[in-house]
Amino acid sequence: MRRNLLPVMALLMGTLFLFLGNGLHGLLLPVRGAEEGYSNEILGFLGTSWATGFVLGCFIAPKLVMRVGHIRAFSAFVSLISLIALLTGIVVDDYWWVALRAVTGFCTAGTSMIIESWLNERATNETRGTIFSFYISITLIGVVGGQMMVGFFDPKTTILFMICGMLYCVAVLPTTISTAATPQPLKSIKLDLPTLYRNSPVSFVGILLIGIANGAYGTLGAVFGARAGLSPSVIAAMLSITIFLGAVMQFPSGKASDRTDRRYVLAALSGMAALAAIILLVFQPTDPIMMIVFVALYGAAANSLYPIAVAHANDFASTDDFVKVSGGLLLLYGIGTIIGPTIGGPVMTQLGPYALFSVTAAAHVLLTAYAIYRSRLRAPVPVADRENVPNIPVTASPMSTPESLTLDPRAAPLQEPQETGGNLPPKEANA
Repeated sequence: MRRNLLPVMALLMGTLFLFLGNGLHGLLLPVRGAEEGYSNEILGFLGTSWATGFVLGCFIAPKLVMRVGHIRAFSAFVSLISLIALLTGIVVDDYWWVALRAVTGFCTAGTSMIIESWLNERATNETRGTIFSFYISITLIGVVGGQMMVGFFDPKTTILFMICGMLYCVAVLPTTISTAATPQPLKSIKLDLPTLYRNSPVSFVGILLIGIANGAYGTLGAVFGARAGLSPSVIAAMLSITIFLGAVMQFPSGKASDRTDRRYVLAALSGMAALAAIILLVFQPTDPIMMIVFVALYGAAANSLYPIAVAHANDFASTDDFVKVSGGLLLLYGIGTIIGPTIGGPVMTQLGPYALFSVTAAAHVLLTAYAIYRSRLRAPVPVADRENVPNIPVTASPMSTPESLTLDPRAAPLQEPQETGGNLPPKEANA
C-alpha cells in the first residue's frame, strides 16, 4: 500500500489541508451568522449559493484548467478560496457572504477536479482502488477535523477565519512543489437526463430527493443547533458524527443491498431517516445528548443512501456508461442541494428551528414511497449480474465531481477517451 501511495502522497497531503479548510469554513459561516442574527433564509442561501457555484464549476472550471494548466489553475483557485475565507472574517455582512460563497463553491469544484484528475493520472488499474479509498478517507477526515476546530475558539472573533486561511495556504504548497507530472487535460462528460430517468427512475428521483435532504441539513444543521441553544462545540460534534456514522453505515447497508433488491434497502434506510427526523420534529429534545443520539441515527441512514442509489442505476446500464450515469446523478444531487436550503430557511423561520427536519422527513418519506412503488413495477437485476456498492460517502459538503468517477475501481480500464454521447444501453428492458 505504501508503494501505491508514495507517488501521490504530496497531492493527498494538500487535499487533507484543503478539506480541513472546507470543513471549518463551511461550519463557521452559519454558526457565526446565527450569532450575528442573520435570518434563516440568508443562512440557507449560503448553502444554495455554494452548491450553485459548485455545479457551475463542474462545467466551466475544466475550460479554465485547459487554458492555464493544472498547477496554475489550482494555485489560483486555492488563493481565491483563502482570500474569501479571510475576507468573510473581515467583512461580516450577510449579502456579501452569500455572494462570496458562490465563488468558494466554484473554486472548490475546480480544485477537486484537478486533484481527482491528477490522482487518476497517477493510478494504475492495480492501484486505483487503494488510491480511491484513501482519497475518500482523506476528504472525510479533513471535513470532520475542520468542523471540530469550531469548538476550540470563539466564532465571534477572527481567529477561526485566520486559521481557515492558513489551512488553505498550506494546501497549495505540496502541489506546487511536487515533481510529479501534471495530468492530461480534463475531459467533459455528455449527460442525457431523460435517458438517465428511463434507465432508473428510482435512482433519478431518489438522488434528487437525497440531495434536497442532505443539502437542507448540511447547510442549516448548524443554524438549527444555534437556534436550539447548542454551543459551537456541540454543534460541531453533532454535524461531524452524522458524517462519520454515514461512512460507517455504508458497509452493512451496501452488503445488504448487494444481496437483495436495492430498492428495499433504499426504502428501509430512507424510512429510518424519516423516522428519526419526525421524532426530532415532534418531541424537540433539548438535552444535547438525546439530540445528538437522534441526529446520529438520522445521519447514519441519510448519508448511506447515495451510493446505493448509484449502484441501482448502474445495475441497469452497461459498464461502459458507468461514468456517464454517475455523472448525471451527481448533477441531480447538486440540483437537490440547491433546492434543499432554499426551502429549509423559510420553513425554519415560519415554524421554528426543529422544522428543518420536516423538510428532510418529507424528502425521505417520498423516497421510501417511490422506491416501494417502483419495486412493484420492475424486477431487480439478478444478484449475480450486479456490481458491488462502492464506499462513496456523499454529503452536502463536499460534493464529488465527475472527475472522481474515473477513480472508482468499477470505471472502465485506463485507455484513450471514447465518445460518451448517445443513449445508455440498459441491461434489460424498462417496465
